[in-house]
Amino acid sequence: MSTFNLILTIIGGLITIQVELVLLVKWLTKHYLKELIPNSGTSMKDQINRLEARQHEIYLYFMNKDK
Repeated sequence: MSTFNLILTIIGGLITIQVELVLLVKWLTKHYLKELIPNSGTSMKDQINRLEARQHEIYLYFMNKDK
């Protein structure tokens, strides 16, 4: 194998690895961003909204309890 072919093979391998890493990051970003969109109960955003609503109810309960 000549030096030129070896260099081309190494460069091709590095480009392939970089493309795979970019695609992996793109997939992970899409996957995690999907969790931030409300979807009727199972997303992280829906869970946070429920926790905030409960926290507000607890706050109102303790505020009204002192009166």
